[in-house]
Amino acid sequence: MTTETATTGTALAAVPVRRGPRPAPRGRPLGARRQRRLLAWVFVAPLLVVNLLVITGPGLASVYYSFTDWDGLSTPRFVGLANYAEMLRSGAVGGALVHNVVWTLFFLVVPMTMALVGAFLLSRLRRHQTFFRVLYFIPYVLATVVSAAVWRQIMDPDGGIGAALATLGIPFLADVNFLGNPSLALGSVAFVNTWQWWGFLLVIFLASMQSVDPALYEAVRLDGAGPVREFWHITLPMIRPTLVFLGLMTVIWSFLVFDYVYVLTQGGPAGSTDVLSTVLYREAFQNQRHGYASAVAMLLSAISAATVLGYLALRRRLRWDI
Repeated sequence: MTTETATTGTALAAVPVRRGPRPAPRGRPLGARRQRRLLAWVFVAPLLVVNLLVITGPGLASVYYSFTDWDGLSTPRFVGLANYAEMLRSGAVGGALVHNVVWTLFFLVVPMTMALVGAFLLSRLRRHQTFFRVLYFIPYVLATVVSAAVWRQIMDPDGGIGAALATLGIPFLADVNFLGNPSLALGSVAFVNTWQWWGFLLVIFLASMQSVDPALYEAVRLDGAGPVREFWHITLPMIRPTLVFLGLMTVIWSFLVFDYVYVLTQGGPAGSTDVLSTVLYREAFQNQRHGYASAVAMLLSAISAATVLGYLALRRRLRWDI
């Protein structure tokens, strides 16, 4: 570049460039914004109405009835905290609460571990992955009553799997009453529920694992890491939000469990499989004590609310994405 050209360029750069006035931002007219807001409320209104009628209304009514003595037909009689005091003294409620805690711990460990390991092994398959995913998910889509009835027949001591194996010369399960033995009943019901539940967890975990960046696995493989280290140092940290969320839902659903327990044992034998929901059902629809049953329902709601609030606090503290 010559000196003359450089001087000319410098002079041109020094000349101020006059720009025209910037166009004012064209905001959306106030009437249009109101129309859009009104249209949004029109779409949301049916859901709000359903929520008020089906969830909020009965929920507030249950709070009121928990302070009353009511049989479901006559006029409720206000008794204050008598239902809650009786619930605290009740051995049935205490035993059911213990069973709920045991059930929750079991489902936080056994099905979650099975699903995590199964999803990791399945994620390493290059062929037929969809087949296995559908195969494991089928029990979850089956009707609970149907699958529970089938398992009730399988566990029957007279015509179930024990009797069938005995006819083949394998008598170690003969005369074993899985659902009639108080020491085996709760574990047997949990086994049946695990058969249905773990496939759902596996599919969710598998979907979360497939979103992990493959470059992370390639990096640890270059460092000589094996499958166990890959799972422990890459897979688990990357799917932690999903793992914690499913753990939260497992806790809530474990305290609300009812269907498998009721169909298989109805809380028996001798209350060995009673959970809070079966106590609630029995008090409300067999003993006609709807006020007391509402107090048990409040206990279940309090446990679920405490679980959700604890999760939200932990999420905010650790800054999880989900």
